[in-house]
Amino acid sequence: MYFCIMDEKAWFASWFDTDYYHLLYKNRDLSEAQAFVGNLCRDLQLPKGAEVLDLACGKGRHSRTLHSLGYKVTGADLSENSIEAARACSDDGLEFIVHDMREVIPNRSFDAVFNIFTSFGYFDHNEENEKVIRSVHSMLRTNGLFIIDFMNADKVIRTLPEKLVKSKEGIDFHITKEYNGTHILKEIRFEDKGQSFHYTERVQAFKKEDFQSLLTENGFEILRTFGDFDLHPFDKMESDRLILIAKKH
Repeated sequence: MYFCIMDEKAWFASWFDTDYYHLLYKNRDLSEAQAFVGNLCRDLQLPKGAEVLDLACGKGRHSRTLHSLGYKVTGADLSENSIEAARACSDDGLEFIVHDMREVIPNRSFDAVFNIFTSFGYFDHNEENEKVIRSVHSMLRTNGLFIIDFMNADKVIRTLPEKLVKSKEGIDFHITKEYNGTHILKEIRFEDKGQSFHYTERVQAFKKEDFQSLLTENGFEILRTFGDFDLHPFDKMESDRLILIAKKH
């Protein structure tokens, strides 16, 4: 999610490829991913053998679950380190590629595209987000589905600012979260081997109405929205997640 002040590269290109990013988030729960993706696929009723894209797949935990449910899966992520780790699980019908989500994957089309775990809104300018939407639209087949799982920005903003410390393998990650009017900022500071590090994760605070505009203006119809991984109805004030199911016109 993120820009590293130690590097002029885009934050997500810098931070996601560090060992520290993978250390901080190493305990993301595979069983939670399996339950969520299973719930989604039962709702979507995608036929077995459907070709799906896991866009911004990280190390591929959701890709592996989609594959286990009988789909032909491509996992794509900009982070070379994440894709290298994910490829250890490659199989027949499960592949991983390094790819910028703003671009179309040449000569490929899909029945569904999944963008899960707040893997959207990384850019400072809305034109870049529209590129993502248009690329997804181009890669989807007729009536193809686009699934976005995002934070509920309304609830997140209401609970900020926030400070916490997460200790991982002897490193204390000091984390603060705040809202600057457009983005949720997550400042991450820590020391290791005599050096001090500071990374900033920047995610645009898209709300339901923002996604509605982005999607409908770029060729999608929103079919359903949910508010958590169990697919309960979305509530602006109380839901932890904003999950949107959209169909290509």
